[in-house]
Amino acid sequence: MKLAEQDAGAGAVPVNAKTGLALVVIMIGVLMAAVDTTIVVLALPDLERSLHVPISGVVWVIISYLLVITLLATQVGRLGDMFGRVKMYEAGFIVFIVGSALCALATDEATIIGFRILQGVGGALITANSGAVIADTFPPDRRGRAYGFNAIGFNAGAILGILLGGVIITYVSWRWIFWINVPAGVIAFVLALRVLHDHGARHRQQLDVVGMIVLGAGLFGVLWAMTKLATTAFTGEVVASLVGGVVLLVVFYFVERAREAPMLDLSLFHLPVVTPTFLASLFQAMANFAVLFLVIMYLQGVRDLTPLHASLLLVPGYLVGGFVGPFAGRLADRVGPVWPATVGLGVQIIALVFYSQLGTKTALWLVVAAAVVNGIGGGGFFPANQSAVMKAVPGRQFGIASGMLRTFANVGMVFSFAVAILVSARSIPRGLAFAIFVGTTHLSHELAKAFTTGLHAAFLSSAAIMALAALLSATRVLHRHDRSNTQEAGARAGGPGRGTPAPASRDL
Repeated sequence: MKLAEQDAGAGAVPVNAKTGLALVVIMIGVLMAAVDTTIVVLALPDLERSLHVPISGVVWVIISYLLVITLLATQVGRLGDMFGRVKMYEAGFIVFIVGSALCALATDEATIIGFRILQGVGGALITANSGAVIADTFPPDRRGRAYGFNAIGFNAGAILGILLGGVIITYVSWRWIFWINVPAGVIAFVLALRVLHDHGARHRQQLDVVGMIVLGAGLFGVLWAMTKLATTAFTGEVVASLVGGVVLLVVFYFVERAREAPMLDLSLFHLPVVTPTFLASLFQAMANFAVLFLVIMYLQGVRDLTPLHASLLLVPGYLVGGFVGPFAGRLADRVGPVWPATVGLGVQIIALVFYSQLGTKTALWLVVAAAVVNGIGGGGFFPANQSAVMKAVPGRQFGIASGMLRTFANVGMVFSFAVAILVSARSIPRGLAFAIFVGTTHLSHELAKAFTTGLHAAFLSSAAIMALAALLSATRVLHRHDRSNTQEAGARAGGPGRGTPAPASRDL
């Protein structure tokens, strides 16, 4: 396979009806991955009973999926740079279909978690390459809007996951939350074959298997210790896992510095805009991903709602977020991504403060209002933040940059989930947090009050983390006119092509 030499960014095709159809196909892939993130939440009680999975193991059905996507995000993005981003995107559907079918056939704890890992490989191929495919397809001044429409796919998928999950679990069987992916995936794969075409150049890359293993072991050690603390005291085993995980994460940093083709391309951090953008994504996910689980735990454990009823109260937020996304992306194209992203984070801080006021008798419409405010903020942040990365990096590194952005967001997501469980266990007897989360128990009035107090602290902590994300996002305004530094950093990062100037300041 001959590798092209020109910058991939130069291959973006003109925007027309065909590229619009391509965007629809990309949205379908993101929608499918998002469906599988939320649909499994409602199936956890049935999974526990049907497969005889202990409560502490049920949560790994979710964590394992997120963890494998985190570890593979940059590697499958690199495969896209090597063999074609569209080809890797299409391969994701095949793996996702196979993984889904096997999950539907799972017979015990080991098989369901193992097959979820395989499903996560497919999800990684889809999500990590979708941003790069958009960057290849749309010119820089249209990418923000395209990412905004792509956000519709995520929000629509989250909504469908909630609605379909409730219907399927109530009237059919938990196995059909996985079977439903098979025909949907086949249709999406056929559409992708007919509509999507590779426009970017291909470049030789090396996979960083060592870095991936070290990072995976480090994250697993820390996450295992954090989830274990929700049901047990600080034991020597927990301490060893936590310390070992942290040590491995430190080792990972030095491994990456020494490797010729690292999992995380540290040279991209020489670009002034990239560092705050990645970190803003990390802290936004760390603050926001826990909200879904904390609110559902509140609605189920404190307000005694069913999982389906609890989830339906969050649907308006996803709807509004999907509606706001394209407008925020268009605004990012016109004025630059800094302010749409930063204001979006500020709006999410307001939502978290709303959530921190929830009590045992709070009107449920306030939960809906907070979800809507949170959706508005997320709809403003995501397309603008992704657009900022793709406008700052060289075209030949679209796949790596897209994967790295997904990696930072996913690291935030997995830790956000673990923190949510851990915080919930602080104010109630150990072990009840998992049971509340999977919908198998409810709290007495006294325990409900104590649990709500713990949730207040969790939401305020998330607000503080979100404020850090907003501060990092706002610092990017300092680099908008720092064109000379961007050019120099771009040269160190591989440059947007030999002798090609760095992106104009308005793109930053």
